[in-house]
Amino acid sequence: MPLFANTPAEKMTGPYPRRWWALLVLCLSLLIVVMANTSLIVAAPDMTTDLGLSSSDLQWVVDGYTVPYAALMLVLGSIGDKYSRRGALILGLLIFAGGSVMGGLVDETILVITARAIMGVGAAVVMPATLSLLVAMFPRAERAKAITAWSATSGLAIAVGPLAAGWLLEDHAWGSTFLMNVPLAILGVVGALLLVPPSRAAKMGRIDYIGGLLSIVTVGSLVYATIEGPHFGWGVGPITAVVVAAVGLPAFVAWELRHPHPMLNVRKFKERPFSGSMLAVLFFFFGTFGSIYYSTQFLQFVLGYNALETGVRLLPLAGAVFVGAAVTGRLAPKLGVKLVVGTGMVIGTAGVFLLTQIESGSTYTDFLAPLLMLGFAIGLSLAPATDTIMGSFPESELGVGGGANDTALELGGSLGIAILGSLLATSYKDKLTGLVGGHLPGAAMDTATDSVGGGLAVAQQVAKNPDGGPQQAQILVDAVHESFAHAIAHTSLIGGIIMAAGTVVVLLVLPGGRTAGKHGEEEPVAPEAGRDEEYVDSVQ
Repeated sequence: MPLFANTPAEKMTGPYPRRWWALLVLCLSLLIVVMANTSLIVAAPDMTTDLGLSSSDLQWVVDGYTVPYAALMLVLGSIGDKYSRRGALILGLLIFAGGSVMGGLVDETILVITARAIMGVGAAVVMPATLSLLVAMFPRAERAKAITAWSATSGLAIAVGPLAAGWLLEDHAWGSTFLMNVPLAILGVVGALLLVPPSRAAKMGRIDYIGGLLSIVTVGSLVYATIEGPHFGWGVGPITAVVVAAVGLPAFVAWELRHPHPMLNVRKFKERPFSGSMLAVLFFFFGTFGSIYYSTQFLQFVLGYNALETGVRLLPLAGAVFVGAAVTGRLAPKLGVKLVVGTGMVIGTAGVFLLTQIESGSTYTDFLAPLLMLGFAIGLSLAPATDTIMGSFPESELGVGGGANDTALELGGSLGIAILGSLLATSYKDKLTGLVGGHLPGAAMDTATDSVGGGLAVAQQVAKNPDGGPQQAQILVDAVHESFAHAIAHTSLIGGIIMAAGTVVVLLVLPGGRTAGKHGEEEPVAPEAGRDEEYVDSVQ
């Protein structure tokens, strides 16, 4: 067997012998791009102090990654299909590593945001390539297991990112959380050359660049408005973005319906397994990412855990993901996608509702059950939904399929953090104003109500002020803790209601039915236009 994997996957007469080793490379690549977001959860306080970040600055350090990541995946997945999926994976990892080096070495806010945007472009190349290569390498009978491993990696990254960043922050500056990506990305490049076979769509037509441009403008504008509007007010920028997205979406749909080789065959949304699975991914990550976003803040700012301690306390979530993944591998073939995905969404929704019980005296134990439920739900739901989405695309559109799945995931997570984060901030501000309004100078009050971190920073200044002192500072600390706990409970109620409504919608859209025997051996359904002839839906 040659040292390098040079035989294209589509030219192999049988299953690729080293496909399970290649899957490790794909999972490592996925781990890196997801960790880039989750590691910032614990690095943000140090970055804020060192760079003097405002609330707006910090938001864009986080979301400078998200906007290109979400907007470009569909187009870059199609380009990978056309020219080289493995080449796309390697190029994406190199771009990602370059952005990571820049982010680790610069010390100006605008340059950090730029570095994060470069990393987002790299991630947008890597993410769909991992899924398209996976589907190209694995025969249908093994694909569900491979996608389950891929999905479990996404959940693992939620916990590993903060843990790795927390360990580095014990002895190093926040730049180390960027630089840790570099050796992993290089390892991914070497692994791709040695283990991942080349793959491309042999019969793919010309790329629909106009449709691709419309998708970039539409998704990018929607994500920008979602981030900017709720947090910083609906000024000219966010409103313009909403208008652009509102015009861009019907223009994209109209163009795709007319184009002989569309970027995304929008008629697929008439297929209930596809549209139901897309909605499941979007709604699920809306609630999950939003809940984890503010839960980790409580662990750090209210319970006082440092970065490493916070990362350690997220490990049960990762363990629950693997348990859910193991369960879905056994249940999905027997019970069908609708029942398994629906059950996962119900469990995840219940986990979000449990966070409504959080109060100022809550401890880590009160977060343990919600974290376990969310982790188990990720493991249970994501793999069958992703498998269904990818199975809806022919071989020539695997990158587009991966881009569609990942866009739903990233858009859902962005909406969750933006909308629930905005509700959290508003609820916290209103509660703290009611508790301490009139007792602080205007500027100090503005800082205290801006965020829980700002409130605790003001309390430290009050403790040092002769007119305040430790007793007054403690009163403010107690008020900040009470306000933030109230905000979490209130936001979780709204988030739980949205997830519950989403669960109902998904259950209404997904068709019922069950499979027979092992996954991949179900009764075949008649293929629809544009479907992969291999695709066998796991629901009737």
